[in-house]
Amino acid sequence: MPNYRRLFQPGGMFFFTVITEGRRPLFARESARRYLHEAIRRVQARRPFDVTAIVLVPEHLHCIWKLPEGDSDYSTRWACIKLLFSKQWLAAGGREAAVSPSRRRQRERGVWQKRFWEHTIHDEEDMIHHVNYIHYNPVKHGLVRCPHAWPHSSFPRWVKEGYYLADWLCDCDGHRVIPPDCFPTTVCGE
Repeated sequence: MPNYRRLFQPGGMFFFTVITEGRRPLFARESARRYLHEAIRRVQARRPFDVTAIVLVPEHLHCIWKLPEGDSDYSTRWACIKLLFSKQWLAAGGREAAVSPSRRRQRERGVWQKRFWEHTIHDEEDMIHHVNYIHYNPVKHGLVRCPHAWPHSSFPRWVKEGYYLADWLCDCDGHRVIPPDCFPTTVCGE
């Protein structure tokens, strides 16, 4: 079994990729997006963290969290979010993918991939690269032509706060868009 090593930085900022089991397009459904939002809010109420940026595409999500000073426990937060989402998803009739007998014995369900990918944000430049990656992700996957056209991301909030122009990397007017080469090359899970 691989030896997964996590870097825990109390009060740090972290980029995550979390994928559904079998890359099933759960987040294409509004109910799944709502269940995830509810799960995140419930966990935030018990174990605070800020969602700096987020995008949901049909079979995975990317986000950046800022944890409180002295706190580095993002793993428990993700476990709780996945559990709360899975319970609600399955109770509402959502289906799960098949899992191995060993995973079933460990009481795992076929809703999420077992692990998630995490990257500790090192500095402001690293954060900006990852925020850009998050907001461009629906375009990268061919879901829309422009970041503003994807409704399931924090892009509108970032525009409202003045960090982006509304037409950032937009080709709606027929402009040829060349994505910046500053996107991180180590973004896992895709």
